[in-house]
Amino acid sequence: MSAGPADATGRRPGAIGYRAGMPVAVVTDSTAYLPPELVQAHRLTVVPLTVVLNGVEGLEGVEIFPADATRALTGRRVSVSTSRPSPEQFARTYRELLDAGAEGVVSVHLSAGLSGTMEAAELAAAQLGERVTVVDSRSCGMGLGFPAVAAARAAEQGADLADVRAAAVETVARTAIFFYVDTLEFLRRGGRINAAEALLGTALSVKPIMDMPDGRIVLRDKVRTASRGVARLVDLAVEAAGDAQVDLAVHHLAAPHRAEDLLGALAARLGDRLHDAYVSEAGAAVAAHAGPGLACVVIHRHPAP
Repeated sequence: MSAGPADATGRRPGAIGYRAGMPVAVVTDSTAYLPPELVQAHRLTVVPLTVVLNGVEGLEGVEIFPADATRALTGRRVSVSTSRPSPEQFARTYRELLDAGAEGVVSVHLSAGLSGTMEAAELAAAQLGERVTVVDSRSCGMGLGFPAVAAARAAEQGADLADVRAAAVETVARTAIFFYVDTLEFLRRGGRINAAEALLGTALSVKPIMDMPDGRIVLRDKVRTASRGVARLVDLAVEAAGDAQVDLAVHHLAAPHRAEDLLGALAARLGDRLHDAYVSEAGAAVAAHAGPGLACVVIHRHPAP
C-alpha cells in the first residue's frame, strides 16, 4: 500500500479541523475528494471510509490511496469492497468537536442511496440530540464536497446551526454530477446498479454515461468511444449550468489526460461563467465501484444575485 500524509496540509482524514470561536463545526467524509487546500482553508473534519483490497483493510486517504485501488482492480484476482465508518467513529468525532467549543455540528455525507455512511452518521447524531444534524448530499465526490464547503463558509460567517444546514441543503439542490465509466462491471459487482443496466452498458461495447438525479446511480446515456464520452459529459454539464455562474470539479481514476481534456473543453464552453475549478483523482472507495478510466464532472450553480 501507499504511504504518506492524506493531503498537503499534513492533516489526515479524521483529524479535527475545527477552529475555536466558530459556532458550528462541519464534518464530511472521505468520498468528497476535496482538494487539500479547501479542507484546510475551511477547517473541515473529514471522516474516512474503510476500503478492503484483496482482504487487506485500510482507511481511505490514510492507509489506502487511489493507486492502491487501481493496482488491485487491474490484477487477475480482484476483491475490492468498502464499508462505512461506524456510528461510534462518528459519535467520537462529534464529541471531540463539541468538547473543542462548537455549539453544534453539521455533518454532510455521501448519498444514502450508495452507502450506509448517512445511516451511521444519523445513529451517532441521535446520541447527541439537537446539537448535531446530518445532511444527505444525494451525491459523491465534489457533489458532496461543494455542499460541505458551502456549510463551512456559512459557519465561518457566524451562522447558527439551522442556517449552516440550510447552506448545505440549498447547495445540494444546485449541484449536478455526471460521470463516464469504461465498463459497468465494477458498479454491478458492488451492487450500485442492477444486472440489466450492466448488460445495457456492455452490449456492443457501449460506453455508459451515468448521473444521480435522486441520489442513486442511473444510466443516462450511451456512447461508443471514450472521446465521445468526454464530449457528452461536457454537453450535459453545460446544459446543467444553464446561464448561471458555476463552480466545476473534475474527478478521474487513472485517467489524468481524460480529466485534462474534460476540464479544457468545459472551460472553453463555460467561458466567464466559470468561477472556480478543481481537479482531483477519485479515491479508493469510489474506485472500487467505478473502475479505472472513470471521468466525472460536478457542476455547482451559484444562486441568482
